[in-house]
Amino acid sequence: MPAKSKAQQKAAGAALAAKRGDIPKSELKGASKSMAKSMSEKELHDMASTKRKGKPQHATKH
Repeated sequence: MPAKSKAQQKAAGAALAAKRGDIPKSELKGASKSMAKSMSEKELHDMASTKRKGKPQHATKH
């Protein structure tokens, strides 16, 4: 699943880093914290590796 915004992509990257042990899970906040709990490493990798070009800073809510 590709990220819909730059913020979502960055949160997925932080969650992935924590899941891999690069940063402590205690440093996560908000969306990245819930992503780390609810998504697999592969799902996080797919979302974090989304290209940023053309993405809005934040996704609109509908």
